[in-house]
Amino acid sequence: MGNVVAIVGRPNVGKSTLFNRLTESRDAIVDSVAGVTRDRHYGKAEWLNVEFGLIDTGGYTHNTDDIFESEIRKQVNLAIEEANIILFLVDVNSGITDFDEAIANLLRKSKKKVFVVANKVDTYDRIADIHEFYKFGLGEVYPISSSNGSQTGDLLDALIAAFPEKTPEEEIDIPKLAVVGRPNVGKSSLINVLTGKENNIVTPISGTTRDSINTRYQAFGFDFMLVDTAGIRKRSKITEDLEFYSVVRSMRSIQESDVCLLLLDASLGIEKQDLHIYSEIIKAKKGIVILVNKWDLIEKESKTMEQFKKSILERIAPFTDVPIIFTSTITKQRVHKALETAMEVYQARIQKIPTSKLNDVMLEEIERYPPPAIKGKYIRIKYCMQLPTHTPAFAFYCNLPQYVKDPYKRFLENKIRDHFNFHGVPISIFMRKK
Repeated sequence: MGNVVAIVGRPNVGKSTLFNRLTESRDAIVDSVAGVTRDRHYGKAEWLNVEFGLIDTGGYTHNTDDIFESEIRKQVNLAIEEANIILFLVDVNSGITDFDEAIANLLRKSKKKVFVVANKVDTYDRIADIHEFYKFGLGEVYPISSSNGSQTGDLLDALIAAFPEKTPEEEIDIPKLAVVGRPNVGKSSLINVLTGKENNIVTPISGTTRDSINTRYQAFGFDFMLVDTAGIRKRSKITEDLEFYSVVRSMRSIQESDVCLLLLDASLGIEKQDLHIYSEIIKAKKGIVILVNKWDLIEKESKTMEQFKKSILERIAPFTDVPIIFTSTITKQRVHKALETAMEVYQARIQKIPTSKLNDVMLEEIERYPPPAIKGKYIRIKYCMQLPTHTPAFAFYCNLPQYVKDPYKRFLENKIRDHFNFHGVPISIFMRKK
C-alpha cells in the first residue's frame, strides 16, 4: 500500500459514503446531517488486484461557528500532504460553493494529482450538470454516485492508472522487514544499530522521522530490505498530529513488507496505538515480531520479563503465537536476536506443507475431536490442503462447511500450529464443500 488516496470536500457531499463503498466497510459514520465526520478514517481498498490506502476526512469549512472548524481544516491539510492522489468530492446538486472554491485553491497549491469527482449523479440526466466543475481547472471531472456505486469503476480505473510505477529498488525480490510503531519508540535508532550507519536522523522529539527510508541489509549471511516508517521531519511540522502520521505510515510499510518488527516502549508498555498497529499487521496477514525496546531503562526483578510478556499477550489476544523480544538500541541488547527471529518468521510464512503430511496429522486430530453436530447434522471433514496463496491459508473439505463455526476453526488453526512452525505468522482457515 505504497499509494495513499485522500477524499476531501466540504461537508455532506458524500465523502464517508464513498469511503465505505471503496473499502467495502461501514467504518465511516454516514448521516444526512452535515459535519458528522470530524476525524480521519483510514482503510484499505483494492481494485483490479491493486491495493491502496484510503483516508476519509472531515468536511472542510472556513469562517463558520463550528468549534471543530480549525481542527478539521488541520486534519484535511494533513491528509492532503500525506496522500499521493486526492479525490476532490463535489455535489452535483448544489454546484460550486465558496467552500468548494477554497478547497480547490488549497489543492492547486499542493501540487498533488487531483481527481475532481462529481457525486450524487444518480441518473444519467444529471451528467450534463458536471461541466460546471471544469471551472476549477483541475482536469477531468468524474461523475459518480457513491450511494449506489454508479460509475465508480471508471473512477477506480483512472485512479490506479495514475499511481506511480514501482522503482527498481521496490521490485528486488528479497524479504522486506518493516520497522513499525508509535512515534519515538526507537525505530530509526534500531535501523542505525543494525546497519552500523547513521542513515536516519534520531532525536528525542517524537516524529523526527517523516517519509519511508528503505535500507538494504547485507551482513552475517542476511540479505533483506529494512523499511523504516520514516525519514526527516521538518521542525516546523513537529506539532502536527503524530498519531495520524504514525498509523498511515505504518499501514504503508505493513502492506509493503513480509515481516513487521513492532516496537514498543518498555517504559510505557503496550498502549492503544500499539494495539491498533498490531491489528493492522494481523489483518494484512504479515509476519510479526514484537520488540520491547528501551529495556535498559526498566528496573528488573526476578520475573519482570515474564510479567511484561504476560501482560502483552493478554492485550493482543486471541492471536498470541507471537515472538516477543526485549531489546535496547543503546546497549544493543538482543538486537541481532531480533533479526534472526524475524528471518525465522519469514521462512515460516513462506513454507509450504505437503498435502500428504498435512492430512496425516490433521485428519487424526479431527478424528479425535470432530466438529460438533449442528441441528442433528454431523460434519465430516475428509481432506485438507494448503492453498497456493501468498499468505498461509488452509482449506478443509467437508460435507457441511456452512455449519463449521469459528471456535472449531480456531481449534484447527491451533492444531496446525502444534504440528508445524507458524510462530509469528497469521494463518487463514477456510471450510469448503468436498
